[in-house]
Amino acid sequence: MSSLLSDIGVELPVLAAPMAGGPSTPDMVAAAARAGSLGFLAGGYKTAQALADQMRAVRADGVPFGVNLFTPSPVPVSPGSHRTYAQTLQPEADRYGLNLNHGTPVEDDDAWEEKVDLVIGSTVPWVSFTFGIPDPDVIEAVRRSGTTVLQSVTSADEARRAAEAGVDALIVQGAAAGGHSATLTPGRPLDDVPLPELVASVRHSTALPLLAAGGIATPADVTAALRAGADATMVGTLLLRTDESGASVPHKQALADPAFDTTVLTRAFTGRPARALRNHFTDRYDSVAPAGYPAVHHLTAPLRKAASAAGDTRLIHLWAGTGYRQAREERTAQTLQRLAGQL
Repeated sequence: MSSLLSDIGVELPVLAAPMAGGPSTPDMVAAAARAGSLGFLAGGYKTAQALADQMRAVRADGVPFGVNLFTPSPVPVSPGSHRTYAQTLQPEADRYGLNLNHGTPVEDDDAWEEKVDLVIGSTVPWVSFTFGIPDPDVIEAVRRSGTTVLQSVTSADEARRAAEAGVDALIVQGAAAGGHSATLTPGRPLDDVPLPELVASVRHSTALPLLAAGGIATPADVTAALRAGADATMVGTLLLRTDESGASVPHKQALADPAFDTTVLTRAFTGRPARALRNHFTDRYDSVAPAGYPAVHHLTAPLRKAASAAGDTRLIHLWAGTGYRQAREERTAQTLQRLAGQL
C-alpha cells in the first residue's frame, strides 16, 4: 500500500471517482471513507458556494476526502458553428418549449479562481485536476496549503508534463472511462489502449504514485491495474446505481435497461469527448456536433435538464463506462469492497 494512501488511512485500493453534475454526493464520499476507501467531491459545474457546502457536509462526518476541479482548458467554437448546431437541435428543444438559439457561445471558466481559493483556504486532503494542467504556481500554492495534488492524464506524455509541473500523484484514465475524457488534446482521437497497458506505460515514465481509472468493473480489473503498476484504482460508473448516488432516476434505470446495449464516445452533448450509453442523441447528433467546450455544454444543458426531468432517455447524457452492466443497486461500501475482494 502506497504511503500516499496509508498516510490518510485509506485501506481499500478502490476509490470513488468524482462524477460532476450530481452523482457524487457528500453521502457517497463519506460512505467510501467509512469503508476504508476515499471519495472525491466533484467541483465541476457547481458554484464555489455549493462546493463549499458539500465540503462542509463531508467534514461533519470527520472523514478524509478529495475534491476534483476542472482546469480551464477551453476549446473555442465559432459563433457560426454554435448557431448552426443550435438550429439543428431546436426541433428537440421545441418539445420542451425551449429556445436554444439565443445568443453568443458561453465560454466561462467554471469559477476557477474562486474554487482554487476555496481549496487552498480549506486544507482539503486531496485535490485533483482534470481537462488541463494548472500553472505550476497554482499547483505549488495548493500544495503549500497542505493538500496532495493529483492530475488526471491519459498518456505517458501527459504524465511527464504533469510531473514536470510539480504534482504529487497521477490519475491514469483509460479510454473506457465513463463521462468526459481527461485528455489534454480533446481534438485528437483517444487511444483505445487497455488500462493495464496504459498504466504500465505511464509507470515507465514516472515514479509518481498512480491511480488507475477507466472501465474497471470487476475484481480482476482491479488486480490487473495494480499488477501493471498502479497504487490504487478509481471507479465511477459502478457507483452510479448505489444508494448514495445522486444520479437521476432515468440514468440509473438506463444502466440496467437491456435496450441500452453499448457505450459510445461522443462530443454531441458538450463539445468534448465523453463516453455515454448510445441513444437517439448520440446517433443523431454526434456527427454534426462541433468541438467546443464549454460552449456546447452550455448550449445543450437546458435541453438535457428538461429531458431528464421528463424521463426522456432519448436526449439525456447517460454517462457510462464500458463496464456499466456491473453497476448494482447496493451501498457504496458494498461496491468498493466487492471490487477489492480478490486482493
